[in-house]
Amino acid sequence: MRKSILGLSALSLFAVSAPALAQDDAASASPITISGSVGLVSDYRFRGFAQSSENAAIQGGITVSHDSGFYAGTWGSSVTFAGGAEVDLFAGYSKEIAPGVTADVGLLYYLYPKHGGGDTDFFEPYANLTGAIGPATLKVGVNYAWAQDALVSLKDGSKASALYLHAEPSIGIPNTPFTLDGHIGYAVSDAFPGGGGNDHHVWDYSIGGSVAYRNLSFGIHYVDTDEARVRANAAGSDGAVIFSLTASF
Repeated sequence: MRKSILGLSALSLFAVSAPALAQDDAASASPITISGSVGLVSDYRFRGFAQSSENAAIQGGITVSHDSGFYAGTWGSSVTFAGGAEVDLFAGYSKEIAPGVTADVGLLYYLYPKHGGGDTDFFEPYANLTGAIGPATLKVGVNYAWAQDALVSLKDGSKASALYLHAEPSIGIPNTPFTLDGHIGYAVSDAFPGGGGNDHHVWDYSIGGSVAYRNLSFGIHYVDTDEARVRANAAGSDGAVIFSLTASF
């Protein structure tokens, strides 16, 4: 799910809020809520970098939430490395700390079941704040992965940590099914999440919108990074228009 856009996923640019399952009044009174989505994107980008060789990817996930604020879930996507599949496991706690302001902390585990012949899996704690005023929201957050086997320094091959800062504004156009949204992120690491250049930091950004119809959402976004053009073309982090179609439940 790449909780930060994340990843043009899931906690990400193409994420769609899913309505709770509610079959009757008794069910709606349950403290447990189950939500999920399945979708297709024209290119899966994680923090601006293509994970599907700039080809289409199938994605989906499910989240179980308790009215206490605790939640856990999983999200997956097809990729073109590490055996062809990414599965993200996550758990956290979300609570409104002031009127219109929600704090969310948790832990992500990026899992590649077939690995692809090397260390691939790693943990990443995250913390987010989301504020809402009318139809407008702003989410800001930080993700930090401590030095782990899967995060290898491009300088000397040692273990490296990774820091990611991000912000996502969005606004729903009143009385329409349209939502406009944006994203900006800043990654710092000696490993791949830092971009792979000599300075080992990279900005990524996107802008676009979506239109909803019942439980379907169609999105279109322009995504780019400040990675040097020669490297960007090779790494799949150059500018691109990306489409998504998501069904939520």
